Amino acid sequence: MGVDPASRIAMGWSGDPTTEVVPVTTLDDVRRQFQAPPSDGRPMVRWWWFGPSVDRREIDRELSAMATAGLGGVEVAFVYPMAPVDRPFGSDKFLTDVGYAARTAERLGLRFDLTLGSGWSFGGGHIGPELAARRLHWDRREIGLEAYDVPLVEAWPGDEVVAAFVGDGSAGVPSSYVEVPVTDGVIRVPRGNGPREVLIAYSRLTGQNVKRAAAGAEGPVLDHYSVAAAEEHIRAVAEPLLLAATPALVTSVFCDSLEVYQSDWTPALLEEFGRRRGYELRPRLYELLTGSAQVRIDFYRTLSELYEENFVAVFQRWAAGHGVPFRIQSYGEPPATMSSYRFADLFEGEGWGWTQVPETRWASSAANIYGRSVVSAEVWTWVHSPSLRATPLDLKGEAHEHFLSGVNQLIGHGWPYSPSGGPGLGWIFYAAGALDDRNPWWPVAGELFGYLHRLSWLLQQGTPVRPVKVYVPASNAYAEARGSVNLYRAVRPLIGDEIPRIIRAAGLDFDLIDDDAMTVIDPATVPLVVVPGDAILPTATSEWLARVGTVVHGTAGLADQLPEPGLSPVEDVGVVHRRLDDGDFYFVANTGNQVRTLQVAHFEVWDPATGATRQASDELTLHPYEAVVLVPVDAAQSALPVDEMLSRVDGPWSVEFDGETTPVTLPHRWEDHPGRTTYSGAATYTTELALPDVDGTLLLDFGPGELVPQDTEPYLPTQSYRAMLTPPVGVAAEVWLNNTHCGNLWSPPFRVDLTAAAKPGPNTLRIVVHNTAANALSADHHLTSLVESVTAQYGRRFDLQHVEHAADHLNSGLLNTPTVVVRRDAQ
Repeated sequence: MGVDPASRIAMGWSGDPTTEVVPVTTLDDVRRQFQAPPSDGRPMVRWWWFGPSVDRREIDRELSAMATAGLGGVEVAFVYPMAPVDRPFGSDKFLTDVGYAARTAERLGLRFDLTLGSGWSFGGGHIGPELAARRLHWDRREIGLEAYDVPLVEAWPGDEVVAAFVGDGSAGVPSSYVEVPVTDGVIRVPRGNGPREVLIAYSRLTGQNVKRAAAGAEGPVLDHYSVAAAEEHIRAVAEPLLLAATPALVTSVFCDSLEVYQSDWTPALLEEFGRRRGYELRPRLYELLTGSAQVRIDFYRTLSELYEENFVAVFQRWAAGHGVPFRIQSYGEPPATMSSYRFADLFEGEGWGWTQVPETRWASSAANIYGRSVVSAEVWTWVHSPSLRATPLDLKGEAHEHFLSGVNQLIGHGWPYSPSGGPGLGWIFYAAGALDDRNPWWPVAGELFGYLHRLSWLLQQGTPVRPVKVYVPASNAYAEARGSVNLYRAVRPLIGDEIPRIIRAAGLDFDLIDDDAMTVIDPATVPLVVVPGDAILPTATSEWLARVGTVVHGTAGLADQLPEPGLSPVEDVGVVHRRLDDGDFYFVANTGNQVRTLQVAHFEVWDPATGATRQASDELTLHPYEAVVLVPVDAAQSALPVDEMLSRVDGPWSVEFDGETTPVTLPHRWEDHPGRTTYSGAATYTTELALPDVDGTLLLDFGPGELVPQDTEPYLPTQSYRAMLTPPVGVAAEVWLNNTHCGNLWSPPFRVDLTAAAKPGPNTLRIVVHNTAANALSADHHLTSLVESVTAQYGRRFDLQHVEHAADHLNSGLLNTPTVVVRRDAQ
């Protein structure tokens, strides 16, 4: 018997509406499936359709390439043109293409998620002024004591006067105002006793149009506080898209992060405020600028509620009517609270930083509190910019950061649709990774995605152990706000970096908790809550905290109140602790570029790269950006093996580029040689290797790589992740001995096992090195011309980010001389 949709949504997301999502609950079952996990948790990619301009043969090719590489599916996103458009967004031809893509994905066993609009945020030509996003605009004027009749003039189309006030004193001095009447289009200010200030509040259209819109999708952003606006977007855009794709083939419908800038008003706000808060807002509207903090708290809380009920809940109900989950990145403007997620089915975050509070933590906390076993993240949004610059190690390192922040489903950002056979590299998104088969390192992509799949699936099993809750001081953010507010960004500095850093450095994990979440959590089950200093606490929150085991205010004494961790903390090493019915396991990741050592007596080690399990010795070495899974067991520990270097592989070496072979000496960096600086592709290094007949395991070790100084690539924004390590192979390598494939190299430790292919005497060693496409990007003049042509035709809808830095700090080739090491069991 299948699981009903509501239960399926509550348990998590398999991506297949016909599959029950039942997490494995016993350690033996998890251990068994870890080697070859089911399809749940395979990484997905955001698939950008530019234009829209797509061809069915290319749809087939790209979806097939994704499936072959081990990706789990796509989230289709419709963005700005990169070529002339003959099937505009919303047209019959466009919708037919959407349906074809959905059917093709289903045939290939891929999930198919659908973005309910073009660009972001939701809106378009179907949104008129009555449904468009609005803001509260203030006009301040200093006047004298005389009476004034001020005719209302519509400065901008759509302006509507909400209220007018007058206060005694010069500009900026009045602390209190009184409302003055507005009749027959005239503000009537009575005579006063001296200098005064007039405040006029207007409801004004924000003027914001959909960002990065496809051709045919241009128009105003909708009012996210209005049921009518949401329903109009469903009628005009969402419903045709979903029906074109066929609801049974769509694994979720999606709303990207909230970027409705300056939106802090809606026509029904005065009425809604009075109904919810129990007093009239208009006579006290001026207090949004000065006066009572409580009015501002009530005002922004009302906006949060209207967003939840009139936007999120509306889309969720509509999607549920078609049997499809609604997934959302619920943070930004409007002021979504952490608990606003609860009105959706599937929760998604973005942003990395496991010792901080990224948006990912906003989503994963809500998921844990509101019973969603699967929580996703938009990952690699700005990874090692520009596009095509990121290495497999960059992708792995950032993915670890998301796992450590509570995520267990990755939505890669992203895969740019690009016609095959065009000039240059083709089409790329303006800012993000380009995670497709144009990357020269793609031969190792299957290993990378398989590794991430195994970890995603594992982290969907059991329940997270997060003994600490950190309070979200939303009332403080509301009280300090002037104008529209991004609640997540406003509370993050109020929480600060020190509270999460202390918790994570102690080897522990935490959830955020807000006022609404306290209504669904029994305080008796919460051992420790951290409240940021000077937090404004609603009465119900204070009463709830009084029933919690321990409450710590700020950072003073926090470290002393933390419980003991399951693993001894180590610098740079993050831990995720999850609990099954009959045991626990720990995901442990070295997030830094230096080797770290853990004390792990009585643990079993699971290797996410291979699925293999082994008994740990007393010490465990974690190489830079390496991760393992540790499982407590009652068993004897194994002894550490002993490594002995046998020889350096000094050559002579040769290298082959495109059929041309030349002798080389190592290290060999392509960018140091004229004619190779803009080359993106593969090169084959070959040498003869004499090996002795020895007992033990023969390893080929390429060295640890070189640390990257912090001040390199200063143009990168803070949200752009990069691994701070230059690998000894640039950037990925396939190793062959005597025509036997021994393994691939793209992540520490950079060593492969030669034992099965080795023979005493001479052996032929072949290493195929693949770099990134950034070298070719740095010289791709076709892309520049293409951007200029589409900008001339469709206007300036985007700017390519950092392409002028594509050639900076590239290191391609075989960058170190490998050594042969024999590993023997300890005596």
